[in-house]
Amino acid sequence: MLQTASPPNADLATSPVEARVAHAADRARIDATEIERLPFDLSVLDSEGVFVNVDARGFGLLDRRLDWQALGITLPRGSGVSFRPPRCGLLPDRYRLPLLRPAAQAHAALHRYSYHFTLTETVFETPAYRWIPWRAFDAFEREFKAAQVALDDARTTALDDYDVLREEVVATFLQLATDSARRLEATGHIIPEGFSDAVVRGVLGVMPGPTDLREKLRLRFCVGVILLGSEMIAEQRKAVVERRNLEEAEADLRFEQQRQAARVRVVQAELWAEEERIQRRFQAEEDERRREAEVKERLRQLKIEAAKERLHDALSPLDEGARQLRAAVYEAAAAIRESLQKHQYLPGASAKRARELARWYRLMNWQSDRQLEALVAELESMASRPGAKRKPEVGPLDQVLGDIIEICYADARALAEPTRMGALEL
Repeated sequence: MLQTASPPNADLATSPVEARVAHAADRARIDATEIERLPFDLSVLDSEGVFVNVDARGFGLLDRRLDWQALGITLPRGSGVSFRPPRCGLLPDRYRLPLLRPAAQAHAALHRYSYHFTLTETVFETPAYRWIPWRAFDAFEREFKAAQVALDDARTTALDDYDVLREEVVATFLQLATDSARRLEATGHIIPEGFSDAVVRGVLGVMPGPTDLREKLRLRFCVGVILLGSEMIAEQRKAVVERRNLEEAEADLRFEQQRQAARVRVVQAELWAEEERIQRRFQAEEDERRREAEVKERLRQLKIEAAKERLHDALSPLDEGARQLRAAVYEAAAAIRESLQKHQYLPGASAKRARELARWYRLMNWQSDRQLEALVAELESMASRPGAKRKPEVGPLDQVLGDIIEICYADARALAEPTRMGALEL
């Protein structure tokens, strides 16, 4: 069993390099003096140049793989030999190659003026970025811009002649479909209906259109710098500090929001209390007004009752006199009527009594009844006619006396009813 070497003295590890040496010696179980110090300085790469990557996208639209069956070739089944389908350009070469060359020129310029380091490729985990020194960057940029100009010119030419190149591609694939149909027919296969049209539709479906040529063909270069581990740690620490500051700011904001909400609740509670107090005051005032109205109504009823009592005391002699007057009028009217029925005319005494009856009834007519006034006037005119010994027409007079008797009955009943007194108000 191997013996583990004792760790070096901690006092020797006075720097990060010595700390790494001590750690390596402890893990490798060798003496620290046997550890070599290998210089590793990336400051030159960081200060004397830049990492560049050429990004060429969309150029795969210009090529496609053909199907063997489209070419009229049937591969043997179960064969151990693999056959890869050929590739075909979807544009004529006089248009396709000028579009492809600028991407190759850009990559060639990158490889011409740059260096590649296996260590950085391993660290970056991609071989796309190559290091270009600053002294060669201008030359690389000139060639790259020349490649971009060439791409723009080739794209403009293809877009201007797009209808022509499309017809040429369609004609070429129609000829290919015709030859493929002949091969299939020669091998004993049945040619499906619309075979040539299907081949043309398939080609047109994958053929790049004007929008694809204008927007999807992209050529640019990307620049990158080295991000050191110490800088990453510093960024992480800075991020932690910023996160802590953000959390404190959010906590302060939440506290301020809670305090603001508490103030709003206090103000709302005060408003509710004030509103409730105002409602109670209005309710109290309403109750006071209602009680005052009730007291006033009660006093009014008491006054009405007192007035009724005083009115009753004041009208009692009048009622009695009215009853006696109506009784006298009734007796006089009855006597006159009996005399008329007996003698068929009105004697002098009866005429005088009729005039007295009119005078009494005028005294009795304190209600200003128009109908009774008319009856009294008619009675006076009949009683004051000359020639009392002449037999007058007793029919109208008898009718008038009957009306007076009925009215006396009605007034006597009305006076006896208490509703006339109850309808009086102050």
